Amino acid sequence: MPSSAPARPRRTARRGRLALAGAALSSLALLAACSGPPGTGTTAGGTGVTLSPTTPPAKGDIDSFTWALYAEPPTLDWIAAFDYPQNTILSNVCESLMRWTPELTTAPGLAEKASNPDPTTWVYDLRSGVRFHTGAVMTADDVVYSLGRQTNPQNAAAWAQVFENVASVTKTGPLQVTVKLKKPDSQFPQYMATAAGVVAARKGVEAAGQDYGTSGGLACTGPFRLGTWNKGQSIELTRFDGYWGTRAKSAKAVFRFLTDPSARTNAMLSGEVDGGFLIPTESYARLRASGVGTLYFGEGLSTVNVNVTSMRGPLKDVRVRRALSLALDRSGFVRAGLAGAGTVTGSLTTKAVWAGFPEDVRKDAFTGLTPTTQDIEKAKALVKEAGATGQTLTIATSTIGQDVSLLATAVQNAGARIGLDVRLKTIAPNAFTSLFTDPEAREGLDMFPETYYDSITDPLDLLTNFKTGAYQNFAGYSSKEYDTLVEQAVAAYDPARRGAIEARLQKTASDQLLWIPVAEWPSSVFLNKRITGAPTSISYMYAPWAAAVGAAR
Repeated sequence: MPSSAPARPRRTARRGRLALAGAALSSLALLAACSGPPGTGTTAGGTGVTLSPTTPPAKGDIDSFTWALYAEPPTLDWIAAFDYPQNTILSNVCESLMRWTPELTTAPGLAEKASNPDPTTWVYDLRSGVRFHTGAVMTADDVVYSLGRQTNPQNAAAWAQVFENVASVTKTGPLQVTVKLKKPDSQFPQYMATAAGVVAARKGVEAAGQDYGTSGGLACTGPFRLGTWNKGQSIELTRFDGYWGTRAKSAKAVFRFLTDPSARTNAMLSGEVDGGFLIPTESYARLRASGVGTLYFGEGLSTVNVNVTSMRGPLKDVRVRRALSLALDRSGFVRAGLAGAGTVTGSLTTKAVWAGFPEDVRKDAFTGLTPTTQDIEKAKALVKEAGATGQTLTIATSTIGQDVSLLATAVQNAGARIGLDVRLKTIAPNAFTSLFTDPEAREGLDMFPETYYDSITDPLDLLTNFKTGAYQNFAGYSSKEYDTLVEQAVAAYDPARRGAIEARLQKTASDQLLWIPVAEWPSSVFLNKRITGAPTSISYMYAPWAAAVGAAR
């Protein structure tokens, strides 16, 4: 969703999505074999660019490969893993009960089977003989302990909200864990493929104490184990030869922290790094013309938005929010901020996350949403009607990437054209994530650019953010009707019923402009000619993608 710096775990129960630097489409350098959003078979959002389902499979093993990250994780403790840098690494070290496939469907992970004998019970039958990096064999006790860390209020887990409806997690066999829910929860089983469902060895975590996640090992089960962490520079992973699954093709994976977009691009061009996700949009032309590798794109489940963080000022009036939206030049932003591609949208959710719902639900969900055509005169009239002419608003900007800085500038320009004084507040790249975790960092701000990625293929992942008290409900929106609809959607296992409710939630969020939607964009990955095998979709966040990376020739 967004390039920004990593963040500390939130004090409440929702993981954030960061404003990503450098994520957009390119019409070149795509594989001939294509697929669209899960279950649709279409091309990427009307841009004429088809998405590659994956990169070519590796032809052999390699000693190592080096990967670019835009920021250094503050911790690798999985309960704080809600952002790109953490999960890009952790997905190869720590595994969950379930896992994402490259097609963004849920598949067995450490649990070889998940069953739902009744609406409030989920039973996970675990794989036998799975070893932790410590050498110990995984048991049901480790699973109970690991899920329990997410619910312990002392841990301030980023994923605690996922467990809101969990009544108990108990061992019901040597290799079986049963989760009892307080009420039916359609979202819980989906989140068990994310960092919310990670399992680590209890003894290993407890032995590390307060240092867990920042030094030493992680006591997990993945195809790589945590090696050397050079603070401020890199993290090295080494192949775990006791892995239960397919052996990693590379003996080592090194993640370099390169916060400057130009530095990341130069490192790819020079061969200093072999590849990376979240390619800076301003670097597409250079990478395409270089001949040193290939730029690929896949489904990202991501939308670029303007997060409304305060309604204490002019934005408390929905007419002002609508005016800014009407004045925003979305097409211009897509051309400049997303390197001439991407898809203008009036929806906070991507079309892809609705793919599993009936056709009538999908149609209804995208009918009558936020207008995307500029209408300056109407916007001026709304500002005047609201008595907001000449009033001041502040939006965060950052050099983290041109998609962030140019969106902030586009909002400023929109405000100037309709009688609002929109001011920019520059946030350092390494401090940008604090906007999600620290209320003090948001002081004086009315808005900031945010790219939101869904961690499951369900629109409720985003739409829940506007429930009363939800973590990313920074502006404090509260509606009993909205809260009731969220609860009803959570409780509905039937896709048709759940989708119909979620379509109503989408309309409310759109009508109230709780965030201002701007564009859809896909996941991006660059590989030089030495390596291949990485996924193109955002599945790399919750599946051990690095294990498949190997020799391209």
